[in-house]
Amino acid sequence: MKNVFYDALEQSPIVSAVKDMDGLCKALESDSKVVFVLFGDICNISDITKRIKEKNKIAIVHIDLVDGLANRDIVITFLKNNTSADGVISTKSNIIKKAKENGFITVQRCFILDSLSLEGSKKYMNAGYADAIEILPGVMPKIIKTVVGFAKVPVIAGGLIQDKEDIMTALQAGATAVSSTKKDIWFM
Repeated sequence: MKNVFYDALEQSPIVSAVKDMDGLCKALESDSKVVFVLFGDICNISDITKRIKEKNKIAIVHIDLVDGLANRDIVITFLKNNTSADGVISTKSNIIKKAKENGFITVQRCFILDSLSLEGSKKYMNAGYADAIEILPGVMPKIIKTVVGFAKVPVIAGGLIQDKEDIMTALQAGATAVSSTKKDIWFM
């Protein structure tokens, strides 16, 4: 599954990050092959992931943003048994580890706010549980280059991506892909 994910990022480096049902509908129409689910609850996450899979896209659920899902290991069992999710995004390394152990694609989300958080992100990458790292904000080309330099997995730049220039700058800095909730970007 990991290779399918990497191929999808290379073929379509714009990841649709959806935060509501309207965004989901637009993402399903886009050329994006990977969809980050940044909304939902325990009652509708199964339907959301099913709709994504019906369009032959990779569904990756952000555990931290789905109502009713706690940052506990049991949430991975819930996703595995009750959804069509292919992967998990989280800021929590214990969730990423458990998801990896259960065969999910794993994306470790890191907020790079200062040099301390940049150094801290290295430990997540060295742990070996993440299939990709998403760094936020994604409009920091020097930081993207730095992270790409020590990351052993693809780097996805996300957050504050506003236009084609931001996309190109992130990709030229070495990011494998960009994620954005801005619907216009999904169709570039």
